Amino acid sequence: MKKLIIFDLDGTLLNTIADLAMATNHALQQLGYPTHDTDTYRFFVGNGINKLLERSLPEAEKNEANVMRLRSHFLPFYDKHNADLSTPYPGIPELLQTLQLKGMKIAVASNKYQSATVKLILHYFPNIQFVEVLGQREGIAVKPDPSIVFDILRKAEVDKEEVLYVGDSNVDMQTALNAGVDAVGVSWGFRPRTELEAFHPLAVIDKADELLNYLS
Repeated sequence: MKKLIIFDLDGTLLNTIADLAMATNHALQQLGYPTHDTDTYRFFVGNGINKLLERSLPEAEKNEANVMRLRSHFLPFYDKHNADLSTPYPGIPELLQTLQLKGMKIAVASNKYQSATVKLILHYFPNIQFVEVLGQREGIAVKPDPSIVFDILRKAEVDKEEVLYVGDSNVDMQTALNAGVDAVGVSWGFRPRTELEAFHPLAVIDKADELLNYLS
């Protein structure tokens, strides 16, 4: 029986791609680099903000100095605008409410930086009592490193067998694999279904309430 459900954030709970694209394009414009259409960003996200910014740069410009320059423009803009266009996926608020009523522990494990992760969760899901909300933190390796999952397990005081990890990308499926916990992929996120199926999760679901079939 599962006691703890860990959700990825971007592409799983929230469709954040438009705000991420807008903030990255703003940073690129500030430094005179070409921008990208929103759909292209589906393949740039998933490994944290620095990797997103690196992927957005022209091939010859991909270096740490340019990533840091972009970051200095991205962060203040995204902090102000990260809830402009983002929205929960269909059925997600209802699913979280149902899980809470069932007495499940609910957590978030994101590669988005910590302050933005907490802000978005509080903004969109104010009535859900999360046992832990973790984003990317200084000195802690990003997913697919399993450290974030282990931190949540310690806080929730559950065993690996009692955990279900839910995400929309290969990063999420690899994270669950590395942590030794069961995974369910979601097809409504940023990455193609085949990318999830390659990691052989328990299932890849198409609707939020289908997750309830995998709690036992």
